[in-house]
Amino acid sequence: MPVSHRPLLICDLTQSYAPTGGGGVGTYLREKQRHIIERTGHRLLQIVPGEVDRVVENGRHIWVEVGAGQVRGSPNYRFIMRTGAVRAVLERYQPDIIESLCPWVLPWTAIHYARAHPETALVAGYHTDFPNVHVHRVASAMFGPRLGLALKQVSVAYAHYTYRFFDRLYALNHPVKAQLGEWGIHHVSVLPLGVDTARFNPALRDPALRARMGLAAPDFPDHGPLLVYAGRIDNEKRADRLIEMFRHLPPEMGAGLVLFGDGKLRERLIEETRGLPIALPGFVDDREDLARALASGDIYVSAMADETFGISVIEAQASGLPVVGVASGAMPARVPSGLGLLGPVDDVAAMAANVQAVWARGAQGMGAAARAHVLSRFSWERTFNQLIGDVYPAAMARAAQRQAGRFGWLGAPTPAVSHRALG
Repeated sequence: MPVSHRPLLICDLTQSYAPTGGGGVGTYLREKQRHIIERTGHRLLQIVPGEVDRVVENGRHIWVEVGAGQVRGSPNYRFIMRTGAVRAVLERYQPDIIESLCPWVLPWTAIHYARAHPETALVAGYHTDFPNVHVHRVASAMFGPRLGLALKQVSVAYAHYTYRFFDRLYALNHPVKAQLGEWGIHHVSVLPLGVDTARFNPALRDPALRARMGLAAPDFPDHGPLLVYAGRIDNEKRADRLIEMFRHLPPEMGAGLVLFGDGKLRERLIEETRGLPIALPGFVDDREDLARALASGDIYVSAMADETFGISVIEAQASGLPVVGVASGAMPARVPSGLGLLGPVDDVAAMAANVQAVWARGAQGMGAAARAHVLSRFSWERTFNQLIGDVYPAAMARAAQRQAGRFGWLGAPTPAVSHRALG
């Protein structure tokens, strides 16, 4: 039966998560909860890491926290390793669909559960390009390019093997889908994410933000642009490159920089930027406060090279900001011509030149065009309508074919079944 014709129990399963609500996955989970409860008749089970084991049932929404340790260097994040506890939750509630949002250990908990309950459809969200972000770049920096490439190839083989057990995957953009295809993973949909354009709105601009951050005159020149960034302050996000970029800006430009977020680099960067018009106020827990902060900036900056979608980028654009970033990952798709400028990865001098160019050409006009671009293309309603109306039915159809013996647990179809038939 089509997914929209009967109430289902849908399960979100994520291994790494910030209980205080940070990160793209946290945003996705919150917005999905709101959509499922307000706009559908389905039930939603969300399993995330927490400080202790906790279950909160509120009507059709079930929130489960599995006690997990903190991620070293990222105090807001926790990481589940207690797979037995997760399996017990699945056995208790027996979801119809499991959507795995991480690539590490818990996908195998979902796979083992579905082997025991073959009527369960498995969906994987490819939210992080982990072979490149977490393996190749990190290993290359630590051990050299040859071993980094070898370990990337191992992680690609792991992804290929693991995702063959899932009934459907979704990527967040077409280039990632193409990359997955090159790795031999073909049962993939493209699911663009959304943005709450009512919350992230230039009307929330607060001229007093600069002073509250300690970046206003008479302490610092403040006639230039206020640059803002929101995200983890860590190596993956290349937050330190933004500091290096800022040092290349001419002092007479009167620019300021605020990096909202927490992470392993934050304390070091605070020490290194003393005396500069740079603020690192920490993690912003309240989404309304974050929306006001973004709307109060002039240019959004990001050095992240491996965005699979870039929720923070479209939130900044919805807030009326042009973007200065790097021509890598999902950034070229998020920042087409006229909405900002992109430069080479890790070229901080080029990024500084692009900041100056955007300011000189008229950041406000670019920001207005950026908001119009987002309004016409991105909404959470569109995202979840596609997820529920397209991705889930494709997964359920494949699960039914698997039950009927047309797919084995290694995901290989018989010659009579094509991927085209899966929607």
